Amino acid sequence: MSHLTTPVRPSTTARPPEAATAMDTAGTARTDDTDGTADTDTATATRLALDALREQVLQANLALPRHGLVLFTWGNVSGVDRARGWMAIKPSGVAYERLRREDIVVLALADGARVAGTLKPSSDTATHLHLYRRWPAIGGIVHTHSTHATAWAQAGQAIPALGTTHADYFHGEVPCSRPLRPDEIARDYEGATGEVIVETLADRDPLGCPGLLVSEHAPFAWGRDAEQAVHHAAVLEEVARLALYTRQLDPARRAIGAHLLDKHYLRKHGPGAYYGQAQPGDPRDPSDPQDPSPSGTPTAPQAAR
Repeated sequence: MSHLTTPVRPSTTARPPEAATAMDTAGTARTDDTDGTADTDTATATRLALDALREQVLQANLALPRHGLVLFTWGNVSGVDRARGWMAIKPSGVAYERLRREDIVVLALADGARVAGTLKPSSDTATHLHLYRRWPAIGGIVHTHSTHATAWAQAGQAIPALGTTHADYFHGEVPCSRPLRPDEIARDYEGATGEVIVETLADRDPLGCPGLLVSEHAPFAWGRDAEQAVHHAAVLEEVARLALYTRQLDPARRAIGAHLLDKHYLRKHGPGAYYGQAQPGDPRDPSDPQDPSPSGTPTAPQAAR
């Protein structure tokens, strides 16, 4: 969470759906009908999509205090509608108990131009935009200053995978970035924060490591949507807490072996995953004639977690 303000350039093309002229998904006025039906339908669809994205992001933000991840206004959640090229994010400095759907600010992913909302977006907006542009698989981002994860970030230390709770979500340690250089802070602090996150994760799959610590700062987490990003932020805080307690009990404790790390991560996220219930289109869908369970592993009802 930065206390600097990321300016948002007013848009001359991207208009909120409340505008008099309906827009298509590319932001171009529709002129292909004579009775206005297409314009009306497009405006309605745009308004519904905007409301849905704002509601999703509102609920994700309201989940942060419920999970004990924020104090005061120390955090933010964003989400995207990639089909329409939108990012929705919490406004800067607004208390969670006062936050409403219409307060959520919507910006164009491509250039940060304002689409809807009158409040200033989060001061971390440039970080969120950079991550969405670099990682097309993610659809939600969370930034908090949750206590235990922030302690590891302030120490400049990665969180080692000391047990299976960690391995269920992170396929390896939770990395910690290098500190930002003075020139990066002066040039574009929030943008440089996004750059150092991408640099630190390097070639790792962001969904295989759904969170990271920014050195001397705090954690960021992400997921396929805003709800999953909040889930990962809560898990990140918990594994940080467990790792701290473990190291207090045994300072020499080392990371678990690759065989156990792989087993726990892959049974939940791998191509032969058997944890949880299958969803339509999931490789574990029982209508799929191919048995996804690896040889010698228990079937889903036998899974321990």
